[in-house]
Amino acid sequence: MSPDIAGLYAVTPDELDDSKLIAQVHAALSGGAKLVQYRNKRAQLATCRRQAKALLALCRRHGAPLIVNDHAALALEIGADGVHLGSEDGSIDVARAQLGPAAIIGVSCYNELETALKAQQAGASYVAFGSFFPSSIKPAAAHAPLTLLHEAKRELMLPVVAIGGIDHANAPQLIAAGADSVAVISALFSAEDIQSAALHFSKLFP
Repeated sequence: MSPDIAGLYAVTPDELDDSKLIAQVHAALSGGAKLVQYRNKRAQLATCRRQAKALLALCRRHGAPLIVNDHAALALEIGADGVHLGSEDGSIDVARAQLGPAAIIGVSCYNELETALKAQQAGASYVAFGSFFPSSIKPAAAHAPLTLLHEAKRELMLPVVAIGGIDHANAPQLIAAGADSVAVISALFSAEDIQSAALHFSKLFP
């Protein structure tokens, strides 16, 4: 499955305050974010479940897909649109069996085109590469070169997402190199005006 994944991909920060998180994501969606990934590495499962449900309702109102990071079981439980899998988050086959043929399944491929090719063969919906720039979220992440995006667009038939240290200044390089979407955490949710930041990112796409 190759869904229409393009534009700003808002990835949530580790926010434990429900109302603040909802307000932040609402601002991002109002500014043009095309899809949202719920990612919270600090929260307990009960908090994740509550926040994900609230975000799903918000995304439904904006017509944007909600993707759950790591946890296919949680995505299934709340009826999210899909899951994003890292290298240690289980297989695409298992997630597809859990979530069904219509689910969006994204896969982190880091700086490895071969991993992306295997993910495509296994039925992934999109692949994500990075980190393209130094990231405060994952400072030890492997570096992905811009040339990887050119190669990925030549070899793959899936949407390609770029992640890692992306801001307004460097995002145009990624888009020009072939990224269909840019996944952003800090430069979006740490902005003084999240809606304006989202709008700025959104306008970078043709």
